[in-house]
Amino acid sequence: MKPSVYLETTIISYFLTAWPSRDLVMAANQAITREWWTDRKDEYDLYVSQPVIDEAAAGDVDAAARRWTVLEHIPSLGITDEVRELARLLIVGVPLPTKAQTDALHIAAAAVNGINYLLTWNCTHIANATFRPHIETICQTAGWEPPVICTPQELLGREFDVS
Repeated sequence: MKPSVYLETTIISYFLTAWPSRDLVMAANQAITREWWTDRKDEYDLYVSQPVIDEAAAGDVDAAARRWTVLEHIPSLGITDEVRELARLLIVGVPLPTKAQTDALHIAAAAVNGINYLLTWNCTHIANATFRPHIETICQTAGWEPPVICTPQELLGREFDVS
């Protein structure tokens, strides 16, 4: 059985289907995401949820259509009462701002469904080093194993020479 990955919306929207950025950091992140998608995605079972589909459908019609071509064959996890309750606990306990409700749903959907990794470029509310310990504690206290929250760069599995 392959490890599972929940694809948060930034992976689809900003990096896989967006036009190449002129910003150097964003362009590098786009390239890393495309490399992960091309070289490594088949090593994982991929999942999204309805909030990913809803966010990806917003905005420019042509861009939304490009995003849908990526999403249409990826299974969608349900947003159950357990997911909503864990999201509420994350908003209150991390604490996340109320505007981050969808971000909390992404984390909760991955945790409740036993997903191994949550892949994101959202470093404000999700892949945030100061929030991760709180997210993990809240998930575990509620009886769920948290996913490993990471960026595509972290999941590329490259070895680095530290000598």
